[in-house]
Amino acid sequence: MAEHPDLIPDRQTRPSDEERERAARRLQDAAAAGRIELAELDQRLSEIYGARTRGELAHAGRGLPEPARTDSLVVADEPGSRFAFSVFGWFSRKGRWVAPRAFTSLSVFGGGEIDLRDARFASREIRVRSIALWGYTEVVVPDDVDVEVKGLALFGAFDRSAVRSRPGAPRVVVSGLALFGGVGTKAKPAPRTPAG
Repeated sequence: MAEHPDLIPDRQTRPSDEERERAARRLQDAAAAGRIELAELDQRLSEIYGARTRGELAHAGRGLPEPARTDSLVVADEPGSRFAFSVFGWFSRKGRWVAPRAFTSLSVFGGGEIDLRDARFASREIRVRSIALWGYTEVVVPDDVDVEVKGLALFGAFDRSAVRSRPGAPRVVVSGLALFGGVGTKAKPAPRTPAG
């Protein structure tokens, strides 16, 4: 006999305040889209703030589409860093971090990597300015966001292979200059995180 979904051990864990707020935003968005009535929104919000387990919290979102990864991509946290540079060396900005509205990198006779796949964004649109002077920088973006690339290359290369249109998704704008160097862009799948 199959176990009831709300009795799975992870669903018996107590929810965090952040999980409650994320669930409440999901319901408010559903009401704004006409998926639930305002009276039902009020009742479900009471369920969220009274939920003692993740299972009860998940039950408040019953009948609604599962949230996309990009729904929780933009956060109000402080950015992890705003600038990176390398001179005859290499820098790497990747992993879990908060990308600012504007991030600038400089590579001079060196290189670097800016990986946004596991980052959270401080704004719905972030700008990555990359300057490569006799150097190389690679910018890796998650494949589920909107991407624009508009850099200039002089005796170098500014790759535009990450460009993609994802209307309604957070946006990344990559710009800058490659002088006797290069700026590469790639879109790769973002790490999948468990639904909260």
